[in-house]
Amino acid sequence: MTLTRRTLVLNVVGLTADLLPHAPALSALATRGVRPLVPPLPAVTCTVQASMLTGRTPSGHGCVANGWYDRDLSEILFWKQSNRLVSGETLWEEARRRDPSFTGAKLFWWYNMYSGADLSVTPRPVYCADGRKLPDIHSRPAGLRDELIKRLGPFPLFRFWGPGADIVSSRWIADCAAEVERRMRPSLSLVYLPHLDYDLQRFGPDDPRIPAQVAAVDGLCAPLIERAEREGMRVIVLSEYGITNVTGPIAINRALREAGLIAVRTEQGGELLDPGASEAFAVADHQIAHIHVARPEQVPEVRDLVAGLDGVERVLDRIDQRAAGIDHPRSGDLVAISRADRWFSYPYWLDDARAPDFARTVEIFRKPGYDPAELFIDPAIRWPKLAIGWRLARKALGFRTLMDLIPLDGGLVKGSHGRPTDRAEAGPLLISSEPALLPDGPIPAEAVKGLILSHLFD
Repeated sequence: MTLTRRTLVLNVVGLTADLLPHAPALSALATRGVRPLVPPLPAVTCTVQASMLTGRTPSGHGCVANGWYDRDLSEILFWKQSNRLVSGETLWEEARRRDPSFTGAKLFWWYNMYSGADLSVTPRPVYCADGRKLPDIHSRPAGLRDELIKRLGPFPLFRFWGPGADIVSSRWIADCAAEVERRMRPSLSLVYLPHLDYDLQRFGPDDPRIPAQVAAVDGLCAPLIERAEREGMRVIVLSEYGITNVTGPIAINRALREAGLIAVRTEQGGELLDPGASEAFAVADHQIAHIHVARPEQVPEVRDLVAGLDGVERVLDRIDQRAAGIDHPRSGDLVAISRADRWFSYPYWLDDARAPDFARTVEIFRKPGYDPAELFIDPAIRWPKLAIGWRLARKALGFRTLMDLIPLDGGLVKGSHGRPTDRAEAGPLLISSEPALLPDGPIPAEAVKGLILSHLFD
């Protein structure tokens, strides 16, 4: 079988049918063909993308959240990038079996490194011995990194995540996609545009500022779509999840701590979670939490405790997890799901004065759970620009400086995701320039791999 048509796939994170009217270019494409997309549980970035690119549920590919507890290391690991963590035949492998001339570009989709894609680009900061974090990228081939930086400038890492996250990082990715297309013309380009994710979590989807942000990311999509169609390419636009309004976090680890189940150790006056010594703890990730219990006989007790917390909708045991497609050795002994208007926070300390130093920083690797408060500057800081400038000046002079600008108040967060949305219109969608290739009805995330292949090999 030979390749039929080159294909562009735009992952516009957070796009839903409710928001589509604010995106004229994407709305025009949707008049040809659009379907609801049904994400796996949990509907979070790493899990959904792994399902799309392997055709498997989390029980098959093993990416049960954006991070999980490694029982051998006794460590919680978030946002790892090696594609070797993902089980199953990838889209690239199957496409090459069909046509050895196939080439694929994976641009900022997750599990990017060593994925087998011919071309790949992903954030890869440089962590200096003196504590500095410098923006950089990893690419395949390695020389592509230098070519892109020369052409586009350094990747704007601090506009990709953190309080400064905005359209600038998505614009760099869109420009990167255009440059890769111009230079290399891959058979398939997967392009990740995260912009909507930021303000939807900061403010919630009903905030009056959101329509302008939808229009902004639509403005990045329009030239990519126009160029693709001029080149005779097929186009797919999809999203991973829908973000819904939330009223506050569920402090699941604090409840486990108060029950005497969490162990901590003290370092420099701050408390660190000690998962290997704990009787039970939760790995919180948006609207789901994997709960690990040291002894099997404790599972019923922990399940009852968690199920009784305000905001918890369901708690899945191993049998329930099998039915939900999330039974895997990396999953917790229990998996908690929040109500639609709540989410799970990671903090385990009971006194903010005992919070570890990284709690008030953007530190996606050291925190034992996802922290959307990293999208905010602490409102208690009276002169935030001055505070940031002072810390940056100290860094520039070579002093070790803690960028302790992040609030500990999860109540600032107004949007979250991870559980199935109650309305299809509030959930993710899939748009195609080829309506004849779309099946009737909602499309499971596991079917996206086959759908992309059908666009490539009609």
